[in-house]
Amino acid sequence: MIGFDYIIAETVSGFDAILNPFELYTLPLDDWIAIAVEFVVDNFRPLFQAIRVPVELVLNSIESLFIAIPPLIFIVVLGLITWQIGGRAIAIYAILTLTFIGFLGIWKAAMVTLSLVLTAVILCAIVGIPVGILAAKNDRIDRGLRPLLDTMQTLPAFVYLVPVVMLFGIGRVPGTIATFIFAVPPLIRLTNLGIRQVSPEAVEAAIAFGSTPRQILWNVQLPLSLPAILTGMNQAIVLALSMSVIASMIAVEGLGQLVLQGVGRLDVGLAAVGGLGIVLIAILLDRIATAIAESGESWRDRGIIKLLSRHRKRSQDAINYSSR
Repeated sequence: MIGFDYIIAETVSGFDAILNPFELYTLPLDDWIAIAVEFVVDNFRPLFQAIRVPVELVLNSIESLFIAIPPLIFIVVLGLITWQIGGRAIAIYAILTLTFIGFLGIWKAAMVTLSLVLTAVILCAIVGIPVGILAAKNDRIDRGLRPLLDTMQTLPAFVYLVPVVMLFGIGRVPGTIATFIFAVPPLIRLTNLGIRQVSPEAVEAAIAFGSTPRQILWNVQLPLSLPAILTGMNQAIVLALSMSVIASMIAVEGLGQLVLQGVGRLDVGLAAVGGLGIVLIAILLDRIATAIAESGESWRDRGIIKLLSRHRKRSQDAINYSSR
C-alpha cells in the first residue's frame, strides 16, 4: 500500500516540475550547431578555401610592402601622406607615434598588425558599403539585416574564432576574416543611415534635372552621406584593432600576440608594450579618418600639394617679374 508520505513527495515533485519545467527537457542547441558546422565543413570547405586565396594575397602583399620599406622612409612617407589628408598636427603625431613604436622595438609586430587591420578594413569597405547601399534602397533588406547585425554586434568576439578556425584553419588569414566579420556591422549601419538621411529636396532636385538613379546615387547621395560612411570606416578600424588581441589566440602574429604572451607569462611589461602599440596605432588611424570626414576643403588645398602650389606660384611670379 502506497504510503501518505510517498503521495506527498510525488505531489511536491509534480509541482516542482510545473514550476521549473526546464529540468525535464533542454534543447540540444549546442549539438545542433556542432552538426551544422560539421556539415558545412564537410561539404563547403573548398568554397571557403577559395575565399581564403584573395584575402591571403592582399594580406601578404601589404605586409611584405610594409616590412620591406625601411622604417625611416616609411615614417617620412606616411608623415607626408598624413599631412596631405589630415593636416600638420596629425602628421606630427604620426611621425612621433611611429618613431616611438620603433624605439620600443616592436616595429615589425606593428607593421604586421597594421597590415592585418588594413586588409580587414578593405574587406569591410568592399562588402559593407554596397550592403549598406542595398539596405538603404530596399526596406525589406534593411529589416532582414537588422537582426543579423544585432547578433553580430552582441556576440562575444571569442565566438567568431570557433567557426572561422573550423572553416579556414588557423593563422593570419582566418584572423583577418574574423576581424572583418567583427568590424563590418557599424559600416553597414552607418552607410545605410547616411544615405537615408540625405535631404529629400536634394534628391528631388536631381530627379528634376533628369538624373538617373545611378547618377543620383553617385553624384548626390554618396557625397552627402560621405561623413557618415567615413565614421563607419572609423568604427571598423577601431574594432579591427581591438580584435587583434583576440585574433592572436589563433596564431595571428603582431602586437596582439605580444599582449597574449605577456598575459600568459605574467609579464606585465611585455603586455603593456603590445597594448600601448595598439593604442597608439588606433589613435593615429582614428585621427586620420576623423580628419577626412570633418575636412571641409578639397585635399588639393592642403598639405604638401598646397605648399608645392605656393612655391610654384612664387617661382612663376618671380620669373614674370624678372622678365619685365
